[in-house]
Amino acid sequence: AVAAARLLQFNSHGAFKILQVADMHFANGATTKCLDVLPEQYAGCSDLNTTSFVKRMIDAEKPDLIVFTGDNIYASDCSDPAESLDAAFAPAVEAKLPWAAVLGNHDQESSLKRSGVMDHIVQMNYTLAQVNPAGVATIDGFGNYNLEVLAPGQDSEQESLLNLYFVDSGDYSTDPSIPGYGWVMPSQQAWLRNLSSSLQGSANQSRPALVFFHIPLPEVNNFTSSQIVGVKQEMVASPTFNSGFFQTLVEMGDVKAAFTGHDHVNDFCGELQHIQLCYGGGFGYHAYGKAGWSRRARVIEASLSDGGGGVEKIVTWKRLDDEMLSTTDKQELW
Repeated sequence: AVAAARLLQFNSHGAFKILQVADMHFANGATTKCLDVLPEQYAGCSDLNTTSFVKRMIDAEKPDLIVFTGDNIYASDCSDPAESLDAAFAPAVEAKLPWAAVLGNHDQESSLKRSGVMDHIVQMNYTLAQVNPAGVATIDGFGNYNLEVLAPGQDSEQESLLNLYFVDSGDYSTDPSIPGYGWVMPSQQAWLRNLSSSLQGSANQSRPALVFFHIPLPEVNNFTSSQIVGVKQEMVASPTFNSGFFQTLVEMGDVKAAFTGHDHVNDFCGELQHIQLCYGGGFGYHAYGKAGWSRRARVIEASLSDGGGGVEKIVTWKRLDDEMLSTTDKQELW
C-alpha cells in the first residue's frame, strides 16, 4: 500500500482541517439506489451521489485529513464487501489525502467480519488507520488507534500539538440480558487513559484532543433543543448500557470534542462537562435520511495561537450537499 505522503501537521498558517464523513452506507455503486430523497431526486440517484459528494467536499474544503466515522459500507447489501470498501474510500485515495476510519454497526454484516473489514482498510493507499495500537496486548474491537498532529515546519523534533483518538464503539450487544447496540469496553478505556496521560506528560502545555467513534454516548440523550447547535430529529440510538466512557473522557482531561455518526438526521453539537458531543450528520445516499433535508458533512478546524504556542481554538461547521455546498452552523468548540 502507498503510505500517506506526509505526517499530519499544521500548515504554515497554523491551521489543520478535518473532514468528517459519517454513514456513507455504500453498497454496489450505480445499482444501489438512494433512500429518503424527494421524488424528483430519485431517478438516477445512487451510491455514486455519495461518491460525488465526497469529491465535492474535498475540492471545496481541501482537508488535511478525512475521517470516516463508521457505517462506511452497508454490508448486508454489498455483493462484495472488499469492492464496496474500495469504492467507498476511493475519493480519498484518488485525492492522495491522508484518511482514517472507524467501524460502525453495519460494516461487518456480510462475509467480511469486523477484523476482516479493518484489515482491508489498513492495507489501502494513503490511510493512517490501524487495526489496533502497537504494544497493547489485548484490547476489544478493531480500529482503536491515535494520530498526532505536529507543529508546522520541517524540524525533525516536531512537537505534537493535537491528538486524534479513534475508537471502535462496537456493533451490537453480546450480552443476552442487554438489548441494543454495543459500547466502548473497559479495555479500550484503559488504553485511552494510559495513552492520554503519557501524551500529556511529555509536554508543558495542555495538548487538546479530539475523539472519533460511531455510536453516540448515552449522555447525548440529555440535551434539549435549547442546548444544541444543529437539529435533533430522531431518538439518540446510543447503547442501552452505559459503560462509563463519557466519564473516562472527562477524567482524561484532554478531549475537547467527540464526533460520532449513527443517527443520520441528527446533526447537532451539545456541550456537557466541557466536552462538545457532535454528530457528523447523515452523509450517504443509501442511508436512511429525511427527504428534502440535505445530506451533509462536518468540517473541523484547529488553529494555533500566533506566538507559536499550542492550539488556540477549534471551530466546526457543516456543508450541505446542495448546489452551493451551503455552509451552516459555524461554531467555536473550544
